[in-house]
Amino acid sequence: MRNNIPAPTIIIAEAGVNHNGSIELAFELIDAAHEAGADFVKFQTFKAENLVTQSAAKADYQFGASDVQESQFEMIKKLELSYDMHLKLISRCKEKGIRFSSTGFDASSVDLLLELGVEFLKVPSGEITNLPYLRHVGSKKLPIILSTGMCTMLEVNNALEILKQAGSKKSDITVLQCNTEYPTAMEDVNLRAMLSIKEELGVNIGYSDHTLGIEVPIAAVAMGATVIEKHFTLDRKIEGPDHAASLEPDELHQMVKSIRNIEKALGDGQKKPSHSEKKNISVARKSIVASRPIMMGEVFNEQNLVVKRPGTGLSPMQWDHILGNRAKKCFKSDELIVL
Repeated sequence: MRNNIPAPTIIIAEAGVNHNGSIELAFELIDAAHEAGADFVKFQTFKAENLVTQSAAKADYQFGASDVQESQFEMIKKLELSYDMHLKLISRCKEKGIRFSSTGFDASSVDLLLELGVEFLKVPSGEITNLPYLRHVGSKKLPIILSTGMCTMLEVNNALEILKQAGSKKSDITVLQCNTEYPTAMEDVNLRAMLSIKEELGVNIGYSDHTLGIEVPIAAVAMGATVIEKHFTLDRKIEGPDHAASLEPDELHQMVKSIRNIEKALGDGQKKPSHSEKKNISVARKSIVASRPIMMGEVFNEQNLVVKRPGTGLSPMQWDHILGNRAKKCFKSDELIVL
C-alpha cells in the first residue's frame, strides 16, 4: 500500500502451451500480451519425461482439442520449450517491454528458470501435493505464486507449511483461487473461496481464471485479488489443449483495460467528496430560504421558512437552531436566510 492506495494488480497473460511448439507463434503471443497491457507473459517449462508416464491419460477437455489417438505424453512432448527457445522468448520480451515468466513443472525446470532469472516461481495446481517439488521451490526463496485448483483448504495450508519450512516467507507467497476445468462453469468458480483463503491462512490472494469471458477476473480484482492469471491465444480455433478456453487478443486487451478501470474506481477507501464533485455541492444541496416575505423582527418558524437549492446559504442542518430567532432584516420570498 502507498498512501492508502493498493498497488496495481499484477496481470499475467498465460500463453502456457498455446505456442504449439512454434517459436514464431510464441513471439506473436508475446507481442499480443504486450499490446494488451499485461505485466507478464507466462509460458510453461517442462520435459515430458519428467512430467508424465507413457501411459498417462489426457484430461477430458484435452480430447476434443487434440489428436484423440495420441497419449498425454505424446501431446505435451510436442509442446516442450528448448533452452534456446527460452533465450529467444526472453529476448523478445525485453525487446517488447513485457516481463517474461514461466511455470516450471519439475525440479530441473525450476532450476532452469532460476538460471534464466525469472522474478517469481509459479506452483501449478497439479503440483500442490508434490512434497519434494514444493520443498525444492520453497528452498529458492523467490516470491511464489501458488495455484489451488482441485484443493481443499487443508491441502492449501499443508503446501504453505512445506514452502515455509523449506525457506520461503509467508509474505512472499500469493495464493490463487483456481478451478482446473477448462472452461470453468460459472457455478464452479467460487470466488468467495479466495476471501476464505485470505481470512483463514493470512496470505496474499489472487485468482487464476479458466472461465470463458472476462467478467470473473474483473470481479476478483474488485474483491481484493492482487494477481490475475488468464490464458490467452491468438485464435481459439487453433488445435491444441488450451486454445478453446483462452481469450483472444482483443478480449485480453479489454480485460486489462477493465481491471485498470476497476482499480481506479476502488479508490483509497476514505469517504470524502471527490475533486470532481466538489463543484456540485453548492448546486445540488439546499439552503434555508424564506417561503414568503418576512418582516424584520418576525420570528422564524416552519410557516415562513423552507428548504431549497442552491446550497450557498445556511445549511438545513441548522434548521432547529434557526427556529425561534428573530429576523434582523426583511427577507423577500425565496431569499436566502442569514442571521
